[in-house]
Amino acid sequence: MAKVNYPEEFAGFAITDTKDWNKPKYITYKPKTFGENDIDIEIECCGLCGSDIMTAKGGDHGWGSITLPQVVGHEIIGKVVKIGSKVTLHKLGDRVGLGAQAFACLNCNRCHNGNEQYCANGVTTYDGKYPDGYISQGGYASHVRAHEYMCFPIPEKLQSIHAASLCCAGLTVFSPLKRYIPKNLPNNEIPKVAIVGLGGLGHLAVQFCKALGADAYVFSRTDSKKAQSFELGAKGFIATGIDGWEKEYFDQFDLILNCAIGLSGLNIDAFLSILKVEGRFCSVGLPAADEKYNVSPFTFFGNGSCLCSSALGSREEAVELFNLAAENNIVPWVETIPISEEGCETALTRAWDGDVRYRFVFTEFDKAFGTGSA
Repeated sequence: MAKVNYPEEFAGFAITDTKDWNKPKYITYKPKTFGENDIDIEIECCGLCGSDIMTAKGGDHGWGSITLPQVVGHEIIGKVVKIGSKVTLHKLGDRVGLGAQAFACLNCNRCHNGNEQYCANGVTTYDGKYPDGYISQGGYASHVRAHEYMCFPIPEKLQSIHAASLCCAGLTVFSPLKRYIPKNLPNNEIPKVAIVGLGGLGHLAVQFCKALGADAYVFSRTDSKKAQSFELGAKGFIATGIDGWEKEYFDQFDLILNCAIGLSGLNIDAFLSILKVEGRFCSVGLPAADEKYNVSPFTFFGNGSCLCSSALGSREEAVELFNLAAENNIVPWVETIPISEEGCETALTRAWDGDVRYRFVFTEFDKAFGTGSA
């Protein structure tokens, strides 16, 4: 590939047709207008998130319409190579991470209360629309441009290939665990968290539960991931493919974190029955647009439980997450693949087929784009 003509252009591997969702093509494109609070990141590596696939698929098989061509990727680690006139959080040469959000207004009630991930005027890192109409492009690219507040310092102890997966997958599970694991339970009882699905999200949730002082129990349909669950630090493992599995665990869990993407075969009534009074079932794995929960209000009536979801996390939570990961040796299980058209196709296809334990991370961006500034 030719050396990217930065800063006039960025280069990346883009989805050009949702029918070929797993075959990104090399393109060059103009970045958004550079703002006074923006930074440019020269990308070192980028994780593959399930969101990339669901966005690339588009339509009912994915997450709806997509603006093409689209460079996906929002688990980005790289070096700051340009800063706006009002940037105070980063300096040139800093290693930073960027997750699934590139902009928030920082002026609304949500932003002022540490919930900028829910900002009504927020812009996602890719396929998001800025006020001037520009459609954001993501991290399978030479560079990315984002608001400084959405970019996070990375502790020296963390390798870039591990920090990448923490930018989205890690933050996605850490935020609800941090917010919803109960504190100060009577008799010094240790909180119990059910992790549904041991994949890219779930394997990180298990590790963060332990660091946050909770016992994690992995729920999976078969015993195939039992050994891996205990290797990651799980306190217990429950196979849900057995009829009536839930009876033994009635009224035992403070929180359920649903990390599974597909809803097929998920017996939500059974899961809600294992919650304690006023426990939460929080879903962070998002299915295709046409999949729905099938649940009756009577299910909640017996224990006052609630069904909720969680998106991303705040900057404050992200900074805490990275420090906690560095201090507790929380390491995503990753497989690296050099970024290229062939590499993207291989990783996207294998990820969709479930052929990865548990995250892909694209590397060798300098070779693909001719980057690698001093």
